[in-house]
Amino acid sequence: MSQLLSIYLNDHLAAASAGVELARRAAASHDGFTAAPTLHDLAEELAADRDALLELMGSIDVPVRTYKVYLGWAAEKIGRLKLNGRIVRRSPLSTLVELEGLAVAVHAKMAGWRTLRAVADSDDRVDARRLDGLIARAHRQADTVEQLRVSAAATLFGDGS
Repeated sequence: MSQLLSIYLNDHLAAASAGVELARRAAASHDGFTAAPTLHDLAEELAADRDALLELMGSIDVPVRTYKVYLGWAAEKIGRLKLNGRIVRRSPLSTLVELEGLAVAVHAKMAGWRTLRAVADSDDRVDARRLDGLIARAHRQADTVEQLRVSAAATLFGDGS
């Protein structure tokens, strides 16, 4: 089981790395707009959650597979090359697509925390109380991202076009 848990956690670490990069890009691209402080806070929290995952992996002796972290980082960069109606500059769709990506990242992270919470029931090296807090924060983050996503969609499509 420990090998499977190692694979699982390293996959989540790779995804977390991509999620942090996506959140930072979304925050930077909205500087000067109303949502910017919220996106910057979210990016900081996602980075802290990634650090929490690294700490947890260390506490249960799961080695970090650095190549997976780099693959997650690269996947986010490659994800920028999507056909969204613009080649050189941001598309009006970019914000909505980024927020949908963040929603997926936060929900995946929440699922990972819940899985680890189940592991905590049989492994005292896993801090159940800390995971409860991380799960609660993920719920709040999901709500925040959803509010931003709905607002972006309304702004983009609200005029009926």
